Amino acid sequence: MFIDTHCHLIDDGHVIDHVDAVLARATDAGVGAIICACADPKDIAIAPEFVSGHQNMFTTLGIHPEYADVDARDIIKPQILSHPRVVGVGEIGLDYHYGRDNRNAQIKLFETQLAMAESAGLPVAIHTRDAEEDTMAILDNSNVTGVLHCFTGSWDLARHMLDRGFYISASGILTFKNAAAIRDTFVRIPHDRIVIETDSPYCAPVPHRGSVCEPAMVVDTARVLGDVMGIGGSELVQILRDNTCRLYPKISLVE
Repeated sequence: MFIDTHCHLIDDGHVIDHVDAVLARATDAGVGAIICACADPKDIAIAPEFVSGHQNMFTTLGIHPEYADVDARDIIKPQILSHPRVVGVGEIGLDYHYGRDNRNAQIKLFETQLAMAESAGLPVAIHTRDAEEDTMAILDNSNVTGVLHCFTGSWDLARHMLDRGFYISASGILTFKNAAAIRDTFVRIPHDRIVIETDSPYCAPVPHRGSVCEPAMVVDTARVLGDVMGIGGSELVQILRDNTCRLYPKISLVE
């Protein structure tokens, strides 16, 4: 079974519409486990209960850099990170795509959540956009490991983070016609350090461009990833599953 390691099934503090149908389509497609990532502070309180109601569903709790003005310590309490279905802290990181006016606030939020993850002994799911140098520098001062989610960065970033024990996650962007450079980077990443995600409802892979992305579509990204890695079928499924379980040790899958 495939594992969608990063999707958004909660938005603005509410579970998405028609979630049962979305999950049914994922099961039919061969997606046997899902990690529901939080990015909005309003999502964090309800995520553990939501995922606990579904077999093979887990969550990561984090605050995206677009909410740089909040204090994570007021929202993510240590006890919630100990919940058995909370497998990591994320998504967290830096995003300078629309400017750096709040750079210091983003860095403070990022560093606070890295400290939370380290204290809880949890891996992190990192969002980085137009912020590679700061991302690497900040992570070099932390003892956490984790994953670069929805990777679209440079080989230098990938190599640096691989050296630090991180995993690299392929999303539907890998399938885009203009993503040759990203595919070339994934050719160079060791097979035992790759995981896969949808980042739904964003980044729908080919042949679903223009549609709302959902976890079932991770299989379409997997086909392209298998071509890039030079493997496929049950071998690809097993490699990605093993990698995910090493990345997130709290995951306990039910067959």
